[in-house]
Amino acid sequence: MIDGKAKSGALRALAAGMIAGWIAAASAPAAAADIIKGNRIYTTHCAVCHGASGLSVMPGAPNLARGSDRLMQADVGLLASIRGGKNAMPAYIGVLTDREILDVIAYLRTLR
Repeated sequence: MIDGKAKSGALRALAAGMIAGWIAAASAPAAAADIIKGNRIYTTHCAVCHGASGLSVMPGAPNLARGSDRLMQADVGLLASIRGGKNAMPAYIGVLTDREILDVIAYLRTLR
């Protein structure tokens, strides 16, 4: 049977290890979106409807240039919209990875 002191020490060691792991994970650099890849993907898949500069060329396609209402939502909302598609826009789930979609979103945020 483990006495109270040994059990308490083991719990402290476990907690310290968990905290150290969280700190290491939090301090690791996050994978930043790649605007250059996003530009390439946007040009290939999106520009035909949304325009090279984000100003839509297809009726019903939202403008994606900076300041548009569409870009005012969080990345996770845009990611879901691009994955699922809507109306004339095809779903890109299975076509683009989430990383590629996030690259496109980062690129969209650079449009004027």
